[in-house]
Amino acid sequence: MSSRDYRRILDYRADTYRLRPSLRLQNKEQAIALVEERGFIFFWPVKGVELPSLWAAVAGDRPVAGEHDDPGHVTWGWKDELLGARVWYYAKVLRKKSTFVAHDALPYFYALSENYGAPEEDYLQQYRDGRLSHEAKTIYEALLSQGPLDSPALRRAAHMTARESDTGFQRGMLALQADFKVLPIGVAQVGAWKYAFIYELTHRRYPDLAEQARPIRQAAARARLAELYLRTVGAAQARQVEALFGWPKAEVAAALSTIEATGVARSGVRYEALPGEWWTLAELL
Repeated sequence: MSSRDYRRILDYRADTYRLRPSLRLQNKEQAIALVEERGFIFFWPVKGVELPSLWAAVAGDRPVAGEHDDPGHVTWGWKDELLGARVWYYAKVLRKKSTFVAHDALPYFYALSENYGAPEEDYLQQYRDGRLSHEAKTIYEALLSQGPLDSPALRRAAHMTARESDTGFQRGMLALQADFKVLPIGVAQVGAWKYAFIYELTHRRYPDLAEQARPIRQAAARARLAELYLRTVGAAQARQVEALFGWPKAEVAAALSTIEATGVARSGVRYEALPGEWWTLAELL
């Protein structure tokens, strides 16, 4: 197969990422629509990861500005204002970075998590198996027993207020968010900065999620999420899918092969001046 022009993919992303000036997001409603359309996006751009971000869809394809008054930082306000609105799922998920997930895509992510429908027991088995840290277990149990807590209150409840507990607390919070166990649901004016997330357990925030995810087989979940990814980026290499989702190579290959079998994408595509083979949406070939 002859090499193709990669500019076709870049043009496609300019649309799906909302990078063209005429497509930039102007309000919260458009931000919600973008997440629903794409299935999942980052809050900020993540270096080395190909995925749209809310920042770039508002501010354009440029680095996140350090100046607080940059117009692009309107995204921060949108995110905070909508935390309690249940218009999307927001937590540090993909690559343990801030991620928006559409409600339609959420059960597929949950089907791949280590949550099996018994939230008051599953975490204990994970802990016994060495797949959940002591810090994560302690944080989870604090929320389980006391309900939603802001960050300072959660640290007190988990007995992790000392400075030497900072790393363990942060790692525990990241692990719990990445496994769809904990998410922020609001902002409280507490702490030194008068700004802290309020956290809650996912199964209490979304009581129907386990049941929605139950009939989804893991292979089907991976295929669906990989398809959403390809429909967003247009073309990707298997290693990019591995890096984004953290799936083993064999599972990535199976998911991509399933997509190819449906006719949505094709494998083995090459692009001028780029190494390797790419999986590409059939509509772009």
